[in-house]
Amino acid sequence: MRPSVKRVLIGSVAGSVVLGGVLVLLPPGGGGKAEPPALGPAGRAMAAVGTGAPAALPDLAVLIGEREAHVRAHPGDEQSWAVLGSAYVARGVRTADFADFPKADRALHTSLRTNPDRNPEALTGLAALANARRDFRAARKWGELAVKQAPKRWTSYPALIDAYSGLGDAKGVGRALESLQELGSGTAVLARTGQVYRDRGWREDANAALTDAAALAAAPAAKAVALHRVAELAWERGEPTVALRYYDAALAADAEHHPSLAGRGRALAALGRSSEALLAYRSALTKHPLPEYALELGELYESLRLTPAARAQYDALRTLVKQEKTRGINNERVLGLLEADHGDAEAAVKRLTAEYKRHGSPETADALGWALHRSGDSKAGLKLATKAMDKGPRSALFAFHRGSIERELMYYGASRRHLNEAVRINPYFSPLSVPAAKRALEALGDPPEGGPEEIYAPAPAQQITRPSPRRRTPAPTRTTPTR
Repeated sequence: MRPSVKRVLIGSVAGSVVLGGVLVLLPPGGGGKAEPPALGPAGRAMAAVGTGAPAALPDLAVLIGEREAHVRAHPGDEQSWAVLGSAYVARGVRTADFADFPKADRALHTSLRTNPDRNPEALTGLAALANARRDFRAARKWGELAVKQAPKRWTSYPALIDAYSGLGDAKGVGRALESLQELGSGTAVLARTGQVYRDRGWREDANAALTDAAALAAAPAAKAVALHRVAELAWERGEPTVALRYYDAALAADAEHHPSLAGRGRALAALGRSSEALLAYRSALTKHPLPEYALELGELYESLRLTPAARAQYDALRTLVKQEKTRGINNERVLGLLEADHGDAEAAVKRLTAEYKRHGSPETADALGWALHRSGDSKAGLKLATKAMDKGPRSALFAFHRGSIERELMYYGASRRHLNEAVRINPYFSPLSVPAAKRALEALGDPPEGGPEEIYAPAPAQQITRPSPRRRTPAPTRTTPTR
């Protein structure tokens, strides 16, 4: 375990107080003296919201009700407006009721107008809201302002880490994580540490931090989040049985944790339990209709040759993205991936080019590179696919995209290496792309005898025939979206 992980784990005991079964995180290192919240549902929710941890939905409802009543009677209380706005953000994220986001925006800006000079709570809430909307530039602005006003307040740093991650700013992530670890402690800090380590490719350290976060979590909602992240690490390693066990543990802690339902569907599909996988995905979409869930379910349908059901999910995804855009929520990357593989690749390039200018993360670089390849510009696509692999986490999907583009460009040695890497990282990463990777490897055959193959030199024509360009799939006929 890295020293930073050990330091955070030790500090989690020193920086926590247990009162009546409620874990109250107190920010050490100059974070200011904080009074424990009142016991009960509102107190539990306030403790969670204040540290960026997930709160139980019933507790959030009580807290929101109390704060709404309070600000009606005391409209000049900027702290209550900030708490109310942050609670709206937390509930909107948990329930996908994005009507909470405009309410959060109004409450947080009301707090900021009441006290613009020293209000890191409202600024942190605005950063969290921008992250939820995937507007990472705005999240960075609000997060940096919060840190500038209160640099020793550790609870401002998690939202700033998320913003830097969304922008692909690895150095910013590192600086913010170092400050977070020096100032804060507890489950929320360990969970954020584990996510950053995962993005850096430090899987063992990430697993240690996230496992500790799950063990220390007192609230079921926080435990579910930590267990889900441990499951995601197992899934990315190509261990669906282990992943399924952790997804089930997360759901045992919090039955409403929709990411674990979707993850359960992913793992069950990998294990060949297709009917159960479909049920899990449908349940996740019912609880939280996220576009990425619709894309995964649609591709599972397509892999099972249930084409009408797949098209219905793709159309549902397009409708979801349009609906969420009216609430200020950005899902351009997911829609771009859909169009690149199942619709209009040139439209995907336009969409993802604009998104990459806004948010240059490795995930967006990979998506744009793939769309460029699918639209016929594989050379430009390879530059971005290479950047995604160099800067991003170890990803089977990234390796598959890069290897497929290299095959189109007749870089057969590099293509064989990256396609093999994709199926080694996770032999189950996609119900459509894994079979495609295996077909491509079969067509490429074994490396030529007589020495190492040039990585980026095209093979002689007699050794292998250039694969035919991939046919572009026309956009499916639009049908009425189904949920």
